[in-house]
Amino acid sequence: MSQLTISPVIMCGGSGTRLWPLSRALFPKQFLPLVNDTSMLQDTLKRLPNNCSDPVFICNEEHRFLVAEQVRQLSLSQGTILLEPEGRNTAPAVALAALNALKKDEDAILLVLAADHVIKNTEAFHQVVSQASVAAEEGKLVTFGIVPTHAETGYGYIKKGEQQKDSTFKVAQFVEKPDEATAISYLASGEFLWNSGMFLFKASRYIEELAKYRPDILEQCQQAMTDVEYDLDFLRPNKTAFLACANESIDYAVMEKTDAAVVIPLDAGWSDVGSYSALWEVCEKNEDKNVLKGDVIAHQTTNSYIHSQNKLITTIGVDNLVIIDTPDAVLVANKDKVQEVKQIVEQLKKEQRTEAVLHREVYRPWGKYDSVDSGERFQVKRITVKPGAKLSVQMHHHRAEHWIVVSGTAKVTIDDKSVLLSENQSAYIPIGAVHALENPGKLPLEMIEVQSGSYLGEDDIIRFEDRYGRVES
Repeated sequence: MSQLTISPVIMCGGSGTRLWPLSRALFPKQFLPLVNDTSMLQDTLKRLPNNCSDPVFICNEEHRFLVAEQVRQLSLSQGTILLEPEGRNTAPAVALAALNALKKDEDAILLVLAADHVIKNTEAFHQVVSQASVAAEEGKLVTFGIVPTHAETGYGYIKKGEQQKDSTFKVAQFVEKPDEATAISYLASGEFLWNSGMFLFKASRYIEELAKYRPDILEQCQQAMTDVEYDLDFLRPNKTAFLACANESIDYAVMEKTDAAVVIPLDAGWSDVGSYSALWEVCEKNEDKNVLKGDVIAHQTTNSYIHSQNKLITTIGVDNLVIIDTPDAVLVANKDKVQEVKQIVEQLKKEQRTEAVLHREVYRPWGKYDSVDSGERFQVKRITVKPGAKLSVQMHHHRAEHWIVVSGTAKVTIDDKSVLLSENQSAYIPIGAVHALENPGKLPLEMIEVQSGSYLGEDDIIRFEDRYGRVES
């Protein structure tokens, strides 16, 4: 393997709506342990070649603490977490990463990866990255084309052109997702590869080609990176400048136009896990070709994906089903119709239901809470605060709160008075009182919060001070 240093750029955006209810807008599939015991983001990090430097993560505001926490769990260097003010597709996002890399190394080579892909054969992946590095050093813009295993209609394709000396092929054509007949003809020809959305190129070459074909995108990204705000471990480009960027993919902005584009075939058990049928394909199955997760008893059941998070699921005499149970939602679907799950999510959004966005258990930078029960004028939450963590100094206009410590130690501040509470002790926070909660101990703090009042929404929080940068100016 080449000894040059590669700078990974991990794209952490996307909402994974076709994997609802496991995947939600504020906790999408890249942060879930769908294939094994670690999340897809963590799997992406663990398969990086040894000659990679600290990664750059590109994500949005809502996911920034999830990225930081999942990297911390692997005991890895956090690298740089670059926050997009709003998603503008891959061309502007990678431009931000390239401009940031060039500040440190004018010869930086970027390996652009999605956080939510499965690659089963890590050794084959490393070998192809090494081969692609040769082309990247020569100024080529390399994309990874997946060797197709079947006539897939859910992916775009890349047509191979003339073979090069460095194991790559000139890109003859990018094509959109085909119908079934066209996909069958692509597979039979042997000339087409699936478009993976992964790339390897010099940061400087990408900037050169972007300047040639989309100078408008480059100019806005340069402005955004000249006025960067550093917030804790996060890097925030200028919002106004970045929002002026066109919403464009690398394929459309550069790769379809440049004569430097090449594709390298990758045969390494790749999947973008874009649906439950794709997830069923990549997971280990039992003798009845079932994937069973959690507390499941399946009798005379075949070819199914059944996932329980909350309760016992039993099935009798069914075939080709997807059954998903979470604490607040159940999905039952024919495996051949799982692409329609996104229609359910659209309906939930239209009805402004929280199930489209949140799980019952919600993660925060200080820990998490589980909404146990709620009624017209009350809500009960189980709150977990990490050791040393502190919630914001805040107040509420419409609700009072009662906190009961289940385990651990809580430092509770109400107005100008602080007190330490231990197991079975409690505190009452009246409407309008300025208050804060902190875990000064070495163990997690578990407590029950009972809210009561005329309005219990999360937007009834006025923050005065917050160590996680969530105070609005």
